[in-house]
Amino acid sequence: MTESVSFPQDRTCPYQPPAAYEPLREASPLSRVTLFDGRTAWFVTGHAEARALLVDPRLSSDRLHPAFPTTTERFAALNERRTELLGVDDPEHNTQRRKVIPGFTLKRTAALRPMIRRTVDGLLDAMVATGPPADLVTAFALPVPSMVICALLGVPYDDHDFFEEQSRRLLRGPEPADTQDARDQLDGYLGKLIDHKVREPGDGLLDELIEDQLHTGGMDRTELVRMAVLLLVAGHETTANMLSLGTFTLLEHPERLAELRADASLMPAAVEELMRFLSIADGMLRVATEDIEMAGTVIRAEEGVVLATSLINRDGSVYPDADVLDWHRSARHHVGFGFGIHQCLGQNLARAEMEIALGALITRLPGLRLAAPADRIPFKPGDTLQGMLELPVTW
Repeated sequence: MTESVSFPQDRTCPYQPPAAYEPLREASPLSRVTLFDGRTAWFVTGHAEARALLVDPRLSSDRLHPAFPTTTERFAALNERRTELLGVDDPEHNTQRRKVIPGFTLKRTAALRPMIRRTVDGLLDAMVATGPPADLVTAFALPVPSMVICALLGVPYDDHDFFEEQSRRLLRGPEPADTQDARDQLDGYLGKLIDHKVREPGDGLLDELIEDQLHTGGMDRTELVRMAVLLLVAGHETTANMLSLGTFTLLEHPERLAELRADASLMPAAVEELMRFLSIADGMLRVATEDIEMAGTVIRAEEGVVLATSLINRDGSVYPDADVLDWHRSARHHVGFGFGIHQCLGQNLARAEMEIALGALITRLPGLRLAAPADRIPFKPGDTLQGMLELPVTW
């Protein structure tokens, strides 16, 4: 068995898995890693094994379970209460998901595409009018999904500075107290907004949930507030990171970028390949509730499991030349959106935002290039969602 390494670790290149994981990638599809608190957990790197485990009801997402693995002290500090959707198992998870899934169907996403395009075009207009250089994170990658999720939910975008800062603190701390305070601040903000909408209804998804769930007893106020926090934070943080890191990756792969500029029909496949290649949410966490035999190994009850997204998505038995960015491969079985019952609720919306935003960006700014050496541009550490802290560009 390969000697245990620590998890998580920082990447040395923002679009490559941490180098320290390489021995685990070449070893058994299940190995061991050591977490920040000294506990060990199973580390799953095989694609087939991961997909089998992610649909196995003997693996739990319950963060209240005393043996649930945590990756940082600040995230451990949040595990004293239930997390809507992400932290519950079936049948409760299915009940919660059915309440919100009408807001994220393919039909609803298709109806949002004109609004997404207007949002993207408006931000690019502002970039062009101001002129280069620009920080693509603050000028484009963050405001695109932030504006879209606000429009979908019915959250005032005028408040974006507040909730974006609290989202940053929630995911990156730096201290447990910062993370807890950020969660409380978001609870308070969304609670007041929901109370206001009860008195003065609008036309966003939160208003629909108030009408269909809160008023009928399907959700109480606490459940709705926590669901609203999850939808708001997840709805902009993940896509913002994909847009920033995706753009950086394209600029570092000029031949692939040229292919996209020459053939816009490749963009949907490019989004899937970028999801596979970048794996921004690197490490899905579970705890075994019963013994599970997998790949000649037994995961014992109450052992933690870390599913290593970046390595699963580069399993060479599924993706030949897995470290090569290739728009012509079939990447649709990646686990960048998760798999099984917890597969990302907003994946249809995320795909639409990435297709429209990246397509317009590379078309409107044909001279787009980095405005600083690639190795000097800061990116996020390994204990949070992967992405660029800033992305200086010119054109």
